[in-house]
Amino acid sequence: MEANEAQELQEHAEHAANERTLRPVAFTMSVVAVLVAIVTVLGHSTHTTAVLDQNKATDQWNYYQAHKIRAYETSLVSDLLSVVAIADKNGAQKLSKGYTDHQQKWAGSLKEEQDKAEALETKVEKDEARAKYFDLGEVLLEIGLVVTSITLLTRTRAYWFVGLGFSVAGIVAAVLGLLVK
Repeated sequence: MEANEAQELQEHAEHAANERTLRPVAFTMSVVAVLVAIVTVLGHSTHTTAVLDQNKATDQWNYYQAHKIRAYETSLVSDLLSVVAIADKNGAQKLSKGYTDHQQKWAGSLKEEQDKAEALETKVEKDEARAKYFDLGEVLLEIGLVVTSITLLTRTRAYWFVGLGFSVAGIVAAVLGLLVK
């Protein structure tokens, strides 16, 4: 056997040994890549939910505002009827009584509509808080994936451990996003 062949066999043996030691790194990268995908989908879904809830809150505030305007206009007409000289006093009193009844009904419903709108706004704030955790988790997992991949290029396991640290931090952030109520 020639010296070149022996050296080539030794290189192949070292390469095969290196491949075995890098299998955990490759497996870690695969798992982190899957986690990045999951956290990304959770983040996008949570952002979409927040936008939809914000639209509902806006609609509810518009509904509240429309009722408030209607109640204010009814109040103005009622006040006007009380100060203007009208030929048919009985008809004016009937109208005024009807307006007063509407105002009392709307006063109660206005508070309910306001409470509904505020509850939807609170839901939006919670959705956004959850989404921020998912976004942070996604970023940390992506950093962990990139740093871990440097291990394959440099064959230095320190990068693998640093990548694992970022990945664990990303997992913690994503779990916190799931736990926000």
